[in-house]
Formats: sequence, C-alpha cells, structure tokens
Amino acid sequence: MHLRYVRYFLAVAESLSFTRAAEILHVSQPALSQHIKSLEEDLGTQLFDRSGRQIRLTDTGEVYLEYIRKAFQALNEGKRAIHDIADLSRGNIRLAVTPTFITYFIGPLSKQLYELYPNIHLQIQSATQDKIEHMLLHDEIDVGIAFDESHSPNIIAEPLLTERLALVVSNHHPLADHSSITIDELHDYPLVLLNQNFATRVQIDDHFRHIGIHLQAHTEVDSISAILEIIRQTSLVTIIPENITRHKQDLIAIPLPGEQFERTAILMRRKDAWQSVAMKAVIEIAHNTVQHAKLT
Repeated sequence: MHLRYVRYFLAVAESLSFTRAAEILHVSQPALSQHIKSLEEDLGTQLFDRSGRQIRLTDTGEVYLEYIRKAFQALNEGKRAIHDIADLSRGNIRLAVTPTFITYFIGPLSKQLYELYPNIHLQIQSATQDKIEHMLLHDEIDVGIAFDESHSPNIIAEPLLTERLALVVSNHHPLADHSSITIDELHDYPLVLLNQNFATRVQIDDHFRHIGIHLQAHTEVDSISAILEIIRQTSLVTIIPENITRHKQDLIAIPLPGEQFERTAILMRRKDAWQSVAMKAVIEIAHNTVQHAKLT
C-alpha cells in the first residue's frame, strides 16, 4: 500500500468529490480514480459508494477515514517533534562519568546546558571506567566521560581535558603552607585514597611504583565526597585531581614530588550509535565547559 494512495483517499473523503480532490492534489481525475480503486483492492473493501449523483463513504470507508485521520495527525505530530528536537526544545541524554568528574566537572556542565537548553533532560550517573564502557556498548548510556586508557574498538573517544593529580590537604593541616613536598615528607603523612576498584587508585599506584615508591593507604573509601570530608575532619592527606580544590578555600593542593602526574580525560560514545542533536549539543557544551572553566 502506497502512502500516496492513502493521502488521495483522505482528499476524496474530505471533499466527497473526485473532481475537487483531483484539483487539490494536482492529478488527473482518471488517475485519481484508478489510485483509489487500487487502494480498495489492497484493502479488500469498497470505500466509496459511487451509485448516486454524489459519492459518499461506505460504512467501511467511514471507519477507515477515522483511523487515517488519527494516523496523519500522529505523523504531523512526529514532524513537529523532529523540529522540536532539532532546535533543542526537548531531548534526553544519558551520561555516565567516573567519580572524580562528578566532583568538579558535572556542575559547570549542567549549568551551561540548563542555561542554553532548559528542556533537555539529563540523566547522570557515576560509574567505574569498565562499567562506563559496558554501558556504552549495550546502549545503556549515550555518552561517557572517563580516562584515556585502552578501550573497545567499537567506542569512539575524543580528548576532553588534561587533569593534574596533586596532594590535597585541609587548610589547617601542617602542610597547608607548603608549596611543594618531598618524597620523604609524603611517607610521613597517612593517606586516604579511593579503593582498588577505581581507575584513579590504579593510576596512582602505577605512577608511584614507576618512580620507586610504594604507597600505603591508611583509609580506603569508594567516594570522592567521603575523602573530602575525611580530609576536612582529620590530619589525613589524599591524592586527587587538583581541579577538585578549585573554589574550595578549605582545601589546599600541593604538587606531588617528581614529574607531574597528569592524565587525559576523554568523551566516549559507541561507534555505531546515532548522534542525536541533543547528544551533539552536550558534547559541544562539555568542550566549552573545559575552556570556560579553564580546566585544561
């Protein structure tokens, strides 16, 4: 069945005249009559009663017209919805990020997105690197923010920002007025770190193992927020991205000994995933957030 034939039926049904319908549709009357006949044959029923001086709908034609009107209404609503999505007056994005980004990046990102496109619905969750990749591959999220490590060839990754890890202490800690720290001093202060389930912890251990230092965590937790509270309330120190301390006057970031400890954050999406306008907007805003907040 051709959609064109259905449109022809609607025109004839609403005008109850093949002549007027042919004029509206800019087709010849014989051609229009033949198309309607073909539609009736496809449906296996007669839609119009042609026995009188004026055509009228049969009972089955009346029923069919009711459904056709609803169908075209839905099609028109769908067309408007496409335009709505195109101008970002609506949309939905599922985003997953590694825990460190929840602390300092998601706030500015959400702020820019809400200011520009307040009707975009953003679903945010925190997850480990492996979990983010799994969710991307199984179409459970649209975009992930994680670290530039090995990942599936079915995932596209683009650099987002470079973050530097530092020793972080409270503003009342004995190290708070230090501009640097030695390796020996680092051993003198107990550490609170993320546990081994997090990529950040693995990266920290690998970094210090590379320079011949074995770190021993006094306390291990599964939350950046918990680490920050412990730092504020105790004399423990931690190693986290220095960006987390921005705009937090009660936290002090001190460069780590040796070479700078940097890592690249990436935006991840599934290679064959359709990029909605909303997804493209979120990716663009993520990059803008990095530049605006000077997080590089």
